[in-house]
Amino acid sequence: MKFAEVSKQYGAVTALDKITLELEEGKITALLGESGAGKSTLLNAAAGLIPFAGTIEGVGKVSYLFQSAKLLPNLTLIQNLRFVLPAKSEANAEEMLARVGLSGREKSYPHELSGGERQRVAIARAFLFPHDTLLMDEPFSSLDLALKKTLVGLVYELWLEKKSTVVFVTHDVREAALLSHRGIVLKKGRVVYDAPIEEPFPRDFFRPQPVESAFVKALTGETEC
Repeated sequence: MKFAEVSKQYGAVTALDKITLELEEGKITALLGESGAGKSTLLNAAAGLIPFAGTIEGVGKVSYLFQSAKLLPNLTLIQNLRFVLPAKSEANAEEMLARVGLSGREKSYPHELSGGERQRVAIARAFLFPHDTLLMDEPFSSLDLALKKTLVGLVYELWLEKKSTVVFVTHDVREAALLSHRGIVLKKGRVVYDAPIEEPFPRDFFRPQPVESAFVKALTGETEC
């Protein structure tokens, strides 16, 4: 995926300032930064949800995993999953629901689930939808620590099967270090740090990763590429 001179203005505010990047296909890239840094704006530009200046190439078909589950409330869990599938692939929905730990809940409705369970369904739906690129906007931010550990591992396991290109927004350096092949820090719409994460998978959720300190320094302005 290639971003060339990508810019976005909201009135007098520059959300993205001529960002030029090339992301490797089949890898997971984390976008980090404080609120207003331009992370979600860049994600939404890649998804084609907002107009912008510059060019973005190589995105292909997009699946989007939001911070909130955004399930269809009038559909059961299995119907929510089948909604995004071609007719010939509907059998995959039950298997995926079991993969995310919700076997037997096929006929439940979203309001009958906890927030963490709804996010499991959202993850299942995002991976089921035929896609080339998966965009994730802070998908773990509202979860408690134990559930975050489980779902970070689940996302990695599901990614391993397809190895699509993933770009995900987070403000959590641990999430980025655990799940990504590369971390990019944005500040005021510009890239201020960009580095590979070379530790082998799977990574230990309870052990700080070496790259985390570099992310923190970039986020606090002590390091800039």
